[in-house]
Amino acid sequence: MSLRLFSTVFILFLLSSAMEVFAQRPTRIPPVTQVGREIQPDQRQTGNEGTTRQEGEDQQGGRRKLIDDSTQMVFGPKTTLYFFERDIKRNRLKKHELDTLLNNFHYYEPVAKSGWKYQDLGNIGTAAQSVFYQAPVMIGTTSGFHAYDLYHQSPDSIKYYDTKSPFTNMELFFGGGNRNMMDLEFARNVTPKWNVGFTLNTIRARKVLNPNRRDDNQTVKNAYVFQTSYKSDNDKYLLLANFSRTRHVVAEQGGIIPPSVDSTSLYFTYEDAKVWLRDASAIDLRQDYHLYHEYELLKGWQVYHVFDKRKQDVTFKSALSSPSSNFFDLYNPERFNRLDSTINYNHFSEWRNEMGFKGDIGPLYYNAFAKFRTGRMKGNFQVDPYGFDELSIGGALRGEINENWRFEAEGEYLIPSAFRINGKFISPFLEATYTKALYKPTAMQMLYRGNHHRWSNRFSNIGLDQVQGVIKADFKRWSIRPNLTINRVSNYVFFDENQQAAQSSGDAFMLIPGVKTSFNVGGKLFWETEAYYTLITGDGADNFRIPEIFANSRIYFDSPMFNENLFIQIGIDVRYRSEYFADAYSPAMQQFYLQDLQQQRFGVAGYPVFDFFLNARINRTRILLRYNHVNDNLLSVPGYFVTPDYTGLKGLLDVGISWPLFD
Repeated sequence: MSLRLFSTVFILFLLSSAMEVFAQRPTRIPPVTQVGREIQPDQRQTGNEGTTRQEGEDQQGGRRKLIDDSTQMVFGPKTTLYFFERDIKRNRLKKHELDTLLNNFHYYEPVAKSGWKYQDLGNIGTAAQSVFYQAPVMIGTTSGFHAYDLYHQSPDSIKYYDTKSPFTNMELFFGGGNRNMMDLEFARNVTPKWNVGFTLNTIRARKVLNPNRRDDNQTVKNAYVFQTSYKSDNDKYLLLANFSRTRHVVAEQGGIIPPSVDSTSLYFTYEDAKVWLRDASAIDLRQDYHLYHEYELLKGWQVYHVFDKRKQDVTFKSALSSPSSNFFDLYNPERFNRLDSTINYNHFSEWRNEMGFKGDIGPLYYNAFAKFRTGRMKGNFQVDPYGFDELSIGGALRGEINENWRFEAEGEYLIPSAFRINGKFISPFLEATYTKALYKPTAMQMLYRGNHHRWSNRFSNIGLDQVQGVIKADFKRWSIRPNLTINRVSNYVFFDENQQAAQSSGDAFMLIPGVKTSFNVGGKLFWETEAYYTLITGDGADNFRIPEIFANSRIYFDSPMFNENLFIQIGIDVRYRSEYFADAYSPAMQQFYLQDLQQQRFGVAGYPVFDFFLNARINRTRILLRYNHVNDNLLSVPGYFVTPDYTGLKGLLDVGISWPLFD
């Protein structure tokens, strides 16, 4: 870790410690009520049992005591709870205990946290897109610049806290090759019903390919969030608000120069690789203001309002002199605006207001709303901005017998030509969902003016029918969950082999069966697997590039040691994608696009990647060790690719620590 990053971490630690000292004035401790808690099937009881014993928290009359036998207040993960706005809005408030489990702790970077279901450029913070087709949540206009969505914390994913003591959590991850991340989180109750907090997230990831110096970073991210939650004394009024800002800077390299272009360029040389671009950069700046508040007019009947103000500034800069000009001459030969350099700038902004009412009648929940969005996209080479005004109405319905048996339905109609309908059935043995949608292409796909690309389109809305189902067969020592996804996508908009926005004239049908399994041998040895097979047919099938086989598997030992003073997981991960013609990446547009199947330029070969990991917890502190790509240079090929001309990681050791403080 560089001296600059170390100094930053040390200063933040001192600040958080000072805030905690300041926060130690006595506060009134409200009664602790029972709260709901979601436990995933792969979570182990051993982790939380150890925490319970260490915190000295016992049960009395169905409630946890905050005061032990010596009248000393005991704070810990079970007295610091968090919740999400979506549960408040759906009248299904669940306050979650802090995660102290070891399962998946070694998956610290965003792509790994997704279960490796994203295709990136081989380093933390680089452009990424989902491997599988994703059903849209927003049916209205979006910017279209989504390459860095994975690293941005959207307002609806922010945690709100209820803390009985000041809470600070510090997570530091030191990746091999100076790929570093830091997460700092603080929250405290000002009063029993008013909580404030903030988070700080940073990435400093050195270039994996051809770095010039130790701190020659490929990714520099700085992001922070301020959040607050407030409830009135009579419990009728509730307010949730947050402000977030993310500045994500990436040094674009264009990938490794193919040996077919330069015979002296070789793959899998990493630090010695020859790359196309040395002076190109992309910046994605996002800023969100978000407010949700509700008021209970009558018992079980509330009115609510949601306000959002968002902006996204996207910039790409590169000189067009040698050697960078060679890349653009080959892949983006047009020069529409500037001959000596490319500076593409796009600004997207939107305002949203949603008003509605909701309530409960016995086991039935209902909701109705009206929503208005207005915004625009403006580029530095556009004469007129691409503006939009969208009015939609919608609602939701839920019937719930108990936590295990329920149905949900929701819908939104964007006047006059877009909609989304979603239904879900949940039981102890089966979950099934159906989604039907007609959603808008992005602003960037409709109108774009850049130095190398330009278009003005009038695309039709994109249609989707999706059916998903999973059978749940969970037993004491093992579980198996077969699942199936069926998609029909019509009028799909994508970026073709010429890096132009295009719309499919035919439908694509996707059949994706899968399975998740977990086996437990003797309560200490575990084997978990997730696998999918994808079959795509129809006239629009060539517009989707998805590996036929996608699989992750893990075998590990999980057990407490030394009288449960140490909890440990040690094991091996393996992931595999079969060979496919993965989408290539265009830095100037910040978009993934189709390779030309006729030329068959670059097939991303099927390659199993093995990682060794060790997760441990001592008291409340968790640590991880992970050695990436254990089989580096051990197979018939020396490595693997994640995107055409972008190699995956070589063998590197990562270290991480999570350190929560509760008083």
